Amino acid sequence: MFVTHLSLADFRSYHGVEVALRPGVSIFTGANGQGKTNLVEAVDYLATLGSHRVAAENPLVRFGAERAIVRARVQAGADDSRQLLLEVEIIPGRANKASLNRAPQRRPRDLLGALRTVLFAPGDLGLVKGDPSERRRFIDELITARWPRLAGVRADYDRVLRQRVTLLKSLSGRGRAAPGGAASTLEIWDESLAGFGAELVEARLATLADLQPFIASAYADIAPSNNDAQVTYKAGVELEGDLGRDEIAARMMTAMRERRGEEIARGLCLIGPHRDDLVLQLGELPAKGYASHGESWSFALSLRLASFGLLRSDGVEPVLILDDVFAELDEVRRERLAGLVGDAEQVLITAAVASDVPASLDGDRFDVTGSVVSRLTAAEEVPDAGS
Repeated sequence: MFVTHLSLADFRSYHGVEVALRPGVSIFTGANGQGKTNLVEAVDYLATLGSHRVAAENPLVRFGAERAIVRARVQAGADDSRQLLLEVEIIPGRANKASLNRAPQRRPRDLLGALRTVLFAPGDLGLVKGDPSERRRFIDELITARWPRLAGVRADYDRVLRQRVTLLKSLSGRGRAAPGGAASTLEIWDESLAGFGAELVEARLATLADLQPFIASAYADIAPSNNDAQVTYKAGVELEGDLGRDEIAARMMTAMRERRGEEIARGLCLIGPHRDDLVLQLGELPAKGYASHGESWSFALSLRLASFGLLRSDGVEPVLILDDVFAELDEVRRERLAGLVGDAEQVLITAAVASDVPASLDGDRFDVTGSVVSRLTAAEEVPDAGS
C-alpha cells in the first residue's frame, strides 16, 4: 500500500499543493516552519481521521479559509494496480465530508482501512513519559487500524460515556445513592457502557498479546541491552485468565455497582477503558520514571516499529511516516532505524537537516520552502537543506 499522489487545498499552511509520490523512500527537507510536517500529517489524517499534533480541527484549516480538502490517490501495492481516491473535506464546526473514488460516504469513518499508516514523531516520547491518555490513544489507533469497524464501537462508547457522566453529575449533589428512577436509568447506561467497553478491552488485550513479540524484537534491535521491553495492560477490573467479552462486561458491571456511590459523589465514571493504562517496563522496572532519555526514545520507537510489524503480519503494508525523528536520535540509533525500515513499501521522512537521514535511506528528495514543494534532481540535492 502506498500513496501515489497527495493533493491539499487550504490545509494548514498550504493554499494548494500537488505532490506526486512513488513507493520507496521520500525525504522532505527544509527549515523548520516551512510545511514539511503538514504534508505527512495530511497523509496520516486520511488514514486515521485525526492529527498527531492537535486534538481540534480548526488549526488544520488555513487561516482565513472556511474549509480544507485533503485528497490522496492510494495504490494497493506494487503488484496490484488498483487505485483508490480518498478525500476528506474538513469543515470546522460542522460535520466533515468524505468521498471514496468521488462517491460521497455516509460518514468519514467509512474511509478507515482504505489507507493505513504508522507514524513516529518527537511527541511520541509521551508514550513513555506522558499520561495514560497517550498510551490509550496509541492502542486504540492500532486496534482501529487492524479492525476499522472498531471506530464505530469507539464512537458509541464515547457517546454512552458522555451521557453516563452527565447523569452522574446531575446526581452528584444528592448524596451517594441514586433515587429510584435515576438508578434504573443509570443501570441502562451501565449495561451499554460495559458492552461497548468490553469489546474495546477485548481488542486491546488481543492486540497487546500479538504486539509483545514485536516490541521485544524492535527494542533489542534499536538498543541492545540486558533489559527486555514489555507492555502489560492495567485495568480497573480484574482481567486475569482467558476472559471472553461477556465476562469482561460482567466484571465491569460489577465494578460499577461497587463504586456507584463514589461515582455519584464525584460525578465521574471511574470504570471502563477510558481509565485503563498500558504499563511499559524495561526488565523489572517501569520505564516511566526509570528509563533514561535514550531508553525512553528507544521504547517509543519500538512501539511504533512493533505496530508496523504487527500490521504487516496481518497482511497489511502500511505507509511508514518518520516525522523529524532522526534529529532526536544519536548516530548509532539512526543507522539501526534505517536498517529496520528500509524494506517498507513506502517511507515518508521529514528532516530539517538532510544529513540527519542516513545515506542508506536513499530515495526521492523534496525541498519544502514557504509551503512550496520542489522535487530535487540528483544535481540539486544538497547535504544540508536546513541551513
